[in-house]
Amino acid sequence: MRSALIAAGAAGLAAILMTSDALTAQQNLVARAKALHGQVPLIDGHNDYPWALRGLDPGRDLAKADITKSVPSLMTDIPRLRAGGLGGQFWSVYVPSTMPAPEAVVATLEQIDVVHRMLRRWPETFELALTADDVDRAFTRGRIASMIGMEGGHSVDSSLATLRMMYALGARYMTLTHNNNTPWADAAADAPAHGGLTAFGEEVVREMNRMGMLVDLSHVSPDTMDDALRVAQAPVIFSHSSARAIADVPRNVPDTILQRLPKNGGVVMVSFVPGFTSPEVVAYDRRSGAERTRLQQSMPNDQAGVGKAMDAWRKANPGPRATVAQVADHVDHIRKVAGIDHIGLGGDFDGITEVVQGLEDVSTYPALTAELLKRGYSDDDVKKVIGLNVLRAWRQAERVATDLQKQRGPSTATLKGLDGGK
Repeated sequence: MRSALIAAGAAGLAAILMTSDALTAQQNLVARAKALHGQVPLIDGHNDYPWALRGLDPGRDLAKADITKSVPSLMTDIPRLRAGGLGGQFWSVYVPSTMPAPEAVVATLEQIDVVHRMLRRWPETFELALTADDVDRAFTRGRIASMIGMEGGHSVDSSLATLRMMYALGARYMTLTHNNNTPWADAAADAPAHGGLTAFGEEVVREMNRMGMLVDLSHVSPDTMDDALRVAQAPVIFSHSSARAIADVPRNVPDTILQRLPKNGGVVMVSFVPGFTSPEVVAYDRRSGAERTRLQQSMPNDQAGVGKAMDAWRKANPGPRATVAQVADHVDHIRKVAGIDHIGLGGDFDGITEVVQGLEDVSTYPALTAELLKRGYSDDDVKKVIGLNVLRAWRQAERVATDLQKQRGPSTATLKGLDGGK
């Protein structure tokens, strides 16, 4: 009996020591991660704080969400941005693609105004970055470089002049579509209408290249991705997308597109959206969607009843959680197919209703960096993923723009002129 107790005690001690060693190893990885975040700017491709603010206060009063202190209803505030080691952020000036186009233009201008007011209100934290060099300067000064990204071509109402004015106001990328097709480009979540880009859509890409605005291919259909890569003379980005081979949803990037990124120089900024990350969550979402469809068919005039029944279904069928390791799986896959030079990060914080376990808000970036280090990524490779790749692509786009501006002036093409009666 005594020997058995001694053996059991030894086994317990060994388990405690192993747990302690594992904890120490993880702490060391996180410390390395944070050190790397201090050496190069960690740049996130997509944060929806400006739209989340609109939801908190329709007047978009920054005082209603003072992010100098903790704001539990948001995923973003300054203390957590600092804890996460963020060096640069593309702030999304998203407006719904269901908005009528003229209204969407006004709403986008209002969202751009939010970003500019953020910068004026908290200048000790945020600094506008209009070029890749601006990012480096802001980072050196200890500020978070702040860039503006438009999420959907509906924001310019099929007008190249409006596109140029958005650039003049600071927009440095435009996602060609959101969830709905534009009159000139197909979206991933909509029924195909154009087979990719129309002639005018191709001109939009050319004009963005001429200006130096990054072409963002998140949300677009594979045909639109294909056409944009064929037309683009500068690197493209995917501001918040992951690998379709890992999580088979239309919002992710197929291998056929990943294989073309080395030639283009583009970057896929891996998202933290559970439904784009975890195969198990994808399968669960499909089951949930099928159940909702069934309930809607059986109770066509009782939306409240459908909602109550769905709540009961979810309670009886709890969903899986996406993990940090699964996000890293997407990084691994893109490295395998496209190469280490074509990966970035695009969390989509404050634009999602569910979060990856371990990546709940903007303070958690070191957890992902630590996971990459644990998998054997070198310090130099990690630096590329967290920021240097997108800076390299942006600088290349700036060089292309300088050359193109010597060759031609602003395009005066119109949707009607290139696409006829559409």
